Amino acid sequence: MQIAVASDHAGFTLKQALADHLRDLGHVVTDLGTDGEEPVDYPDFGAAVGRAVTAGPADLGVCVCGTGIGISIAANKIPGVRAAVVHDVSSAHLARAHNDANVACFGARLTGGTTALDALDTFLATSFEAGRHLRRIAKIDRLEEDE
Repeated sequence: MQIAVASDHAGFTLKQALADHLRDLGHVVTDLGTDGEEPVDYPDFGAAVGRAVTAGPADLGVCVCGTGIGISIAANKIPGVRAAVVHDVSSAHLARAHNDANVACFGARLTGGTTALDALDTFLATSFEAGRHLRRIAKIDRLEEDE
């Protein structure tokens, strides 16, 4: 699977660990930055991952900032992105199974490395359940059309 990753400065170290883990699992990782801990703006990186997921070449995305919230908001501004802030295995499972999330967002200041790795593994291993959730995803898609 091809996965785009990016972070701001606050998420740099966790992003690196997640990207290394993905490579170790055999995934192709496209690192869209940032490349260090110098202050940068998370919207640039959330949008870059969102565009990589919706326009290619990425199948899924991973974003990291201090809380996961700001970068998820930015990623969700890209039509077709369903970015979810993921805190643990349960939230990662539900983001994929119920919401068909295509971008997992982590808060480096809130989620420890081991927990983030476990959540990422769950995110990747979980499929969208469809069924009753299809109607809700369709409503989300229509919100983008209304704009």
